[in-house]
Amino acid sequence: MGYTDVMFQVQPSQRDAVSYGKQISLSQAPITQNGQVCLTETALGELLQTDVRLDRQTGNLHIGTLGDKDQEKDSNLQQTGLQRMNILSLAGNRDELVSYAKQFMGVPYDFGASSYEQSKAFDCSSFTSHVFKRFGINLPRLARDQAKLGTKVERSSLQTGDLIFFTVPGRFENDKIPGHVGIYIGNGKMIHTWGKPGVEVSSIDTGYWHDAILSMRRVQ
Repeated sequence: MGYTDVMFQVQPSQRDAVSYGKQISLSQAPITQNGQVCLTETALGELLQTDVRLDRQTGNLHIGTLGDKDQEKDSNLQQTGLQRMNILSLAGNRDELVSYAKQFMGVPYDFGASSYEQSKAFDCSSFTSHVFKRFGINLPRLARDQAKLGTKVERSSLQTGDLIFFTVPGRFENDKIPGHVGIYIGNGKMIHTWGKPGVEVSSIDTGYWHDAILSMRRVQ
């Protein structure tokens, strides 16, 4: 994007970008969705060097003052130039979320894991946080805090991308406090991580996990 010179440039699957004519590295690479280049809020904020926030109730994109103080601030860039980009969000991209989550199948489990970039491992809530961040949603680090977000849904209304919270008997002073979380992927299954073999797919309608469900919530 630009006028006579390239001010902003991104490429799908590439973290390298151009911001105000200078090379930068985005924390999250853009992807192509329905023939359009999509960025998360975080990556777009880095590209424009300003605060970016998507109002998930109205769908409006709020962009702060553009960041390069040496450049003239032209409101036309905010009003028209950004229409060429989409923000990658969970709404309408639930299948893409599942595909992204499945890329980590077999990644080792490590209780209390640091960021994936550092540890190359997950625990249950760092996994859900990592996946949802790719779609512009910042979840708290702990399952018990993630369970306070969004809206409650019943099993009959469960959709791909919903979070499912479980009890871990004896972990906390109250077994009603969530100690485990997974992402529903459809067909009665979730993707999560719990011990060996790391990130895996499990049934929620039979076996251990069915009897341990505390709640199901939709965050979007």
